[in-house]
Amino acid sequence: MIETDHPRLSITNQCNLVGVARSSFYYTGKGETPFNLQLMQVIDRRFLDKPYYGSRQMARWLRRQDYAVGRKRVRRLMRKMGLTPIYQAPRTSQPHPEHRIYPYLLRHMTIDHPNQVWCADITFIPMQRGFLYLVAIMDWATRAVLSWRLSNTMYPDFCVDALKEALNRYGKPEIFNTDQGSQFTSDAFTETLQEADVRISMDGRGRWMDNVSIERLWRSLKYECIYLNEMDSGFTAQRLIGDWIKEYNEERPHSLFDDDSTPMEVYNRRMAA
Repeated sequence: MIETDHPRLSITNQCNLVGVARSSFYYTGKGETPFNLQLMQVIDRRFLDKPYYGSRQMARWLRRQDYAVGRKRVRRLMRKMGLTPIYQAPRTSQPHPEHRIYPYLLRHMTIDHPNQVWCADITFIPMQRGFLYLVAIMDWATRAVLSWRLSNTMYPDFCVDALKEALNRYGKPEIFNTDQGSQFTSDAFTETLQEADVRISMDGRGRWMDNVSIERLWRSLKYECIYLNEMDSGFTAQRLIGDWIKEYNEERPHSLFDDDSTPMEVYNRRMAA
């Protein structure tokens, strides 16, 4: 709202009018230190292998690797990365208190055809200087990745953009299932699903297995793409991740299917049938 070249109002007067301190206007965040960025990469790798590690256990393990860190720092970084251990956590870390939590709809359901259930998840992408967040929307029955987006913040906009792209390209699912993260419980995300007449399902606490298919996608992506390449910019990450997902969808046989089909082959074949 502040215009640095306003013809009549100085920056000081503009700050007074909108009720913010002038120092806040000039402040620029410092970001994470190089040591914290290194820690985040180490934590991310370990969490892929040990998804049940909470901040306490992760801090102990890091100290055994000669990283002088305390639990508070590890807990803050894990929260920033969006890492939540799979065990039943105490109700101290709530979803957004003003967002509605929808019931879980997949219990005892057989999921066997495309556009029956879609799911989404967010993961942390370490960069050479900083980090990004990646969201992907997957068709549950065929494991096809329908859309994805990168973002440098955890605001829900990039999740909504990915959702709208999937709806425009592939129609709509009967049910959309996510965890209780604030990006997926936000009004912008849930209203987009409601406008498309999609039923909303959300995992209950401790139901980590409901997300296991997309967690396996993250594991393959990171070990086969992210950790093997120098992610020096967002453009590089966009290109490399896009190439990997295209190969995953269209060229790489998935172990779920006995006929060595790729996810997108199965998706298109079953949709045609």
